[in-house]
Amino acid sequence: MRVGFGTSVLGVPGGTPMGGYTFREGASSGTLDPLRITALTWSDGTHRAALALADVICVNADLTRAVRAAVSGVDVVWLAASHTHAGPETGCVPGGAATPAVWLDRVTSGVVSAVDQATSVEVDTHGRVYTGLLRGVGAVRSQVAGEAIVPLDVIEVIAAGRRAGVVVVLPVHPTVLPAQNLLASADLIGAVRHALSDRLGSGVWVAVATGAAGDISTRHTRRAQDPAELSRLGDIVADRCLELLAGPATRGWSPESVMSWRSRTVGLRPKPPVDGGTLVAAAAAAFDTVRGTPDPVAARIAEGNLDGARLAATLAAPVADIEAEVAALRIGRLTLAALPGEPFLSLAEGLRQARAEPAVVLGYANSYPGYLPPASAYQSATYEVLAAAVAAGSGERITRIAAELIARLDTEGEK
Repeated sequence: MRVGFGTSVLGVPGGTPMGGYTFREGASSGTLDPLRITALTWSDGTHRAALALADVICVNADLTRAVRAAVSGVDVVWLAASHTHAGPETGCVPGGAATPAVWLDRVTSGVVSAVDQATSVEVDTHGRVYTGLLRGVGAVRSQVAGEAIVPLDVIEVIAAGRRAGVVVVLPVHPTVLPAQNLLASADLIGAVRHALSDRLGSGVWVAVATGAAGDISTRHTRRAQDPAELSRLGDIVADRCLELLAGPATRGWSPESVMSWRSRTVGLRPKPPVDGGTLVAAAAAAFDTVRGTPDPVAARIAEGNLDGARLAATLAAPVADIEAEVAALRIGRLTLAALPGEPFLSLAEGLRQARAEPAVVLGYANSYPGYLPPASAYQSATYEVLAAAVAAGSGERITRIAAELIARLDTEGEK
């Protein structure tokens, strides 16, 4: 299996509308750290797959189609967002929307450049997979109490007997910087890239993808919302990656491995229309009961729920099914799953824990149906459920389709 890596910078001009925080005021005023598009390619001599990771808030289906039409020499292309809340607004509306033309063009050209670079430097490789737990960075953001523990996956690429690069999959919302920030930044994803690159040295490339982080964030672990805190959390993730890389691994692929893939695009039922006024009134009353109390965590959760109610009240309910693509890629013994939108971590974990061989799950990939909570979560009025565009059961349907696609790949085996 030959692997390549490429990257391009995604510039954000001053005055650009920024995505992520619905009620943010102001446009971009500069750059804290450059946004990037990174691309990995795998080639078995017959077929080639490309994974492009873009520092944007979300990837709508129209953007994925534009990228696939523009990239040449590749059989399967995945495009996933880092979900930074300090990047350009790319049409990140629950249920998906049209990508603004300027970003449709800029992201597409950036992906083409990064993929072209990757294919031009492909070399024979072995792949290894490391999986462990990460503490102190991400936790369920809608719960007052709970352990700050999430799974962490690291894919190591070995070429000519040495480490050529690593891919990190981190299921945590990259939301350290606040809504008041108007500087472009890759946020936590960028901080991890920087910290891990420093530790591994200039001869090793680093790619960082966001996993199934629909309900996971740094809300309960961050001590501030500034660049210093980004560095602190990035260091924690990078140090844990090094610990995993020093431990046992499972084989992902060898130079002789081959690949196969499957995908399915479905329509998800929209959530029934809601009474926005009632939602906002109830959320405002709940916020009033905890605002100003000695419990800042409960107050922040209640404030977030109020934002979700306001968002639900301002958005028109979808009148048609919501497009969502689910995809699976088998590279040797490693299976990658690409889930659309913002799946809850528990759904993704159920998907991969059912497997004996390594499976890594990406979120925010190829289309944007919005939040994908489990059906049980719809009994609560949390931000993610209030802001969700899809009906209860959609999250389970997405992961069930992913399991079916993976099962088909398993029956084909490693050719």
